[in-house]
Amino acid sequence: MFNVTTKSMQWGEETLTLETGKVARQADGSVIATLGETSVMANVTFAKKAKEGQDFFPLTVHYQEKYYAAGKVPGGFFKREARPTEKETLTARLIDRPIRPLFVPGFKNEVLVMCTVLSHDLVNDPDMVAMIAASAALTISGAPFMGPIAGCRVGYEGGNYILNPEIDDMHKLKDNPDQRLDLVVAGTKDAVMMVESEAYELTEEEMLGAVKFAHEQIQPVIDLIISLAEACAKEPFDFQAPDYSNLYAAVKAAGEDKIRAAYAIMDKQERTTAVSDAKTAIKATLSEEQLADVNLGTALKKLEASVLRGDVVKTGKRIDGRALDTVRPIVCETGLLPRTHGSALFTRGETQGLVVTTLGTGDDEQMIDALQGTYKSNFLLHYNFPPYSVGEVGRVGSPGRREIGHGKLAWRALQAVLPAATDFPYTIRVVSEITESNGSSSMASVCGGSLSMMDAGVPLKSAVAGVAMGLILEEDGSYAVLTDILGDEDHLGDMDFKVAGTENGITSLQMDIKVAGITQEIMEKALAQAKAGRLHILGEMSKALTGAAEFSVHAPRIETMQIPTDKIREVIGSGGKVIREIVELSGAKVDINDEGIIKIASANGEAIKKAYDMIWSIVAEPEEGQVYDGKVVKIVDFGAFVNFFGKRDGLVHVSQIENRRLNHPSDVLKEGQDVKVKLLGFDERGKVRLSMKVVNQETGEEMTPEQQKEAAES
Repeated sequence: MFNVTTKSMQWGEETLTLETGKVARQADGSVIATLGETSVMANVTFAKKAKEGQDFFPLTVHYQEKYYAAGKVPGGFFKREARPTEKETLTARLIDRPIRPLFVPGFKNEVLVMCTVLSHDLVNDPDMVAMIAASAALTISGAPFMGPIAGCRVGYEGGNYILNPEIDDMHKLKDNPDQRLDLVVAGTKDAVMMVESEAYELTEEEMLGAVKFAHEQIQPVIDLIISLAEACAKEPFDFQAPDYSNLYAAVKAAGEDKIRAAYAIMDKQERTTAVSDAKTAIKATLSEEQLADVNLGTALKKLEASVLRGDVVKTGKRIDGRALDTVRPIVCETGLLPRTHGSALFTRGETQGLVVTTLGTGDDEQMIDALQGTYKSNFLLHYNFPPYSVGEVGRVGSPGRREIGHGKLAWRALQAVLPAATDFPYTIRVVSEITESNGSSSMASVCGGSLSMMDAGVPLKSAVAGVAMGLILEEDGSYAVLTDILGDEDHLGDMDFKVAGTENGITSLQMDIKVAGITQEIMEKALAQAKAGRLHILGEMSKALTGAAEFSVHAPRIETMQIPTDKIREVIGSGGKVIREIVELSGAKVDINDEGIIKIASANGEAIKKAYDMIWSIVAEPEEGQVYDGKVVKIVDFGAFVNFFGKRDGLVHVSQIENRRLNHPSDVLKEGQDVKVKLLGFDERGKVRLSMKVVNQETGEEMTPEQQKEAAES
């Protein structure tokens, strides 16, 4: 019934297995990849003809984490998987980015790639397993895919690169000083296609070494996929790229000069209008048959690309007149918004981000429900890209994949310089509102985010800046690496290479290639050029930071205290009664975790002090020999009970009340009376023994034996 094909290999410390032929047999390609005990099923289907009039490649990639894979029931009311999590969205992008450029040019049939996590061992991250499964499924599907690709994760510890480190080693990398890198690389047999990383000030040489190491490590996986395809791949789909050379010749003859003149305009809005007018003029010269050709859009884009790309490589001049390695003019401002905790406006040419920082308490931490468990994050970065930022009218809705991806890239870049939670116990939320865009708004978010947090008084280890690099790679091998690319250079170029970091090193690197990979020489040049650009931007940012930023009066103050874990129950109280009383009486917010770390937050310093004192009175232990203020709470025949330390009571025996014999404690004491007592110690049953007679009741000072004798005689 089943025609199963299985291929396995040892990869690092685990066994990697690819299997097809048993599950989802009606899909064009279906592969279950297993690494350790983490299994991901990838299913590929593609339409056998393109939709009429379609002039783009409709590839859709979905990645789904099923909670049953880790033996979990989803949270929430409905108890089923709902909209994609951030991890699922980011992983879908990771898979999409390296495979999209490898489909045969001109192929515009709809393609669907669905990756489903079936089993998770909580050790091996399923994202790389999913990428391998997707590549294998595409390779055997018969689709015109020029793969295969493979991907892996690389860590960096003690000067050594680590293949596919465990999830726990990569989780909260900021709190793990030994691990300095979380790098994902995807590539083909010959070249690197995609890079994504979170790093902790690695040098350009260390980062390049990690990419090279990853590319070497994926070679056996590519061979395994090829071996699988040789055994069971379907016949290649009969697809011939359309020949639109005659249409392109007509378009070029009608409008090359017009397109070249349009791209000579430096202002983006004017240039966009001129390019649109040039296209309209070109179409006016074409026949009805040519206008109806589905490849017209492709021909027009090819003409634009040839004009822009050829001029850059030949002359070294770009469409806005800059040299290849020049960063656009930068203006940085901080403290724009009076009621926010921190704000910055970062403008680089025609790209601008208004970035705002808000400081919150432990209650504001983001709860993340993941396959490996539920955890909290105290650093949030949200990126918004409204239509007006590019002068367009468009639909506004919930954040899309692009917004989530750009926000995560900026988050990774800034994560490395955040203070430890023990030193700065705030939840930090950074929101980047892109108000203008013409190239690399994610890197503007990094620069603006760094400035905004500094304006809010966040003690960052160092300022962070980012720059986007581009590439024009011609068929003859000649190329140009561009610093701080424009939107058009990104759209019509061959590479989007974003590098963020401090003066000391790289904190994030993201690379996407639109051709079949780039060489190590090109990557080295791009990294070196990016470093120079980054240092220049950091210098411009420093001009906006003239001194230490004042902590906003509108931000909450937070004080932390550590209590013994066996005292947590006493602070919380039965059903939370005690901690609710502390919050109600003090007016401060109180948060306590399982390690006994308490965060007390309020904009009012007195409220923090009152809550602190109340908690301290519960958890602190009285010290033998110390004098305390107390209050008589009960009088009995043999003495008086005095409340002297928080809610702790102790007995003052009748013989310890005064330096003379008393008939009854009520001779000198009454309930509610304020007294001063010394803690003598504890009896064999742990009961507190107090004394009044050794303390001067007026001054609170302990009396010497001579003074006690004088008091008894008087």
